[in-house]
Amino acid sequence: MERLQKVIAHAGIASRRKAEELISQGRVKVNGTTVTELGIKVSLKDQIEVDNVPINQEEPVYFIFYKPRGVISAVSDDKGRKVVTDYFMGIPERIYPVGRLDYDTSGLLLVTNDGAFAQKLTHPKHEVDKVYVAKVKGIPEKQQLRPLSRGLFFEGVKYAPARYDILSADTKAQSAIIQLTIHEGRNHQVKKMLQAVGLPVQKLKREKYGNLTLGNLRPGEYRPLHKKEVSQLLNLAKN
Repeated sequence: MERLQKVIAHAGIASRRKAEELISQGRVKVNGTTVTELGIKVSLKDQIEVDNVPINQEEPVYFIFYKPRGVISAVSDDKGRKVVTDYFMGIPERIYPVGRLDYDTSGLLLVTNDGAFAQKLTHPKHEVDKVYVAKVKGIPEKQQLRPLSRGLFFEGVKYAPARYDILSADTKAQSAIIQLTIHEGRNHQVKKMLQAVGLPVQKLKREKYGNLTLGNLRPGEYRPLHKKEVSQLLNLAKN
């Protein structure tokens, strides 16, 4: 038995908090009866409707996906561009990406049908490390990168401190490879932080999320997460 709001969130209808609002507003039915009590528990046998539309209570599934460049981190796109779920055609569950990677950014992306899991990992207060590798224009000086480790303001936004490492530099091409570890998930964050210190990003890849790496996956490939990996991610978010 699970709390009703958790089941609604798990189905990807809304966040846990929004699900509670839907219940309080009388927009949820269980077995044909409108419920407004937040503490009610339901089982897989119960028929749940939100705004008179039945929801499917699916078993939770979790995947690690190597997102290629030129793919939208979404389940649909009004411009007809390729989206993440195009790579999961054989998966019957209604899955969606956890957070997002930019269209031109490749790398590790989590995909699930568990709304509570997705919400916990993407909530700003849960500091789960994410490691990116960026090819930048210019040869960085150590002093130039120090603001990254202190946190910085850029275009009116405050970014939390990040850890960085210069992996290589090409003086002939006037470019460098920088590894950046952040725990926030702001829009275009890595690109903007590096732009703020005068290093425009030419190419970007997310290589690690919490304790997870891409391993042997190639662009466009995915694998299911093991139960232990899911538990470790949730523990990282909790701590």
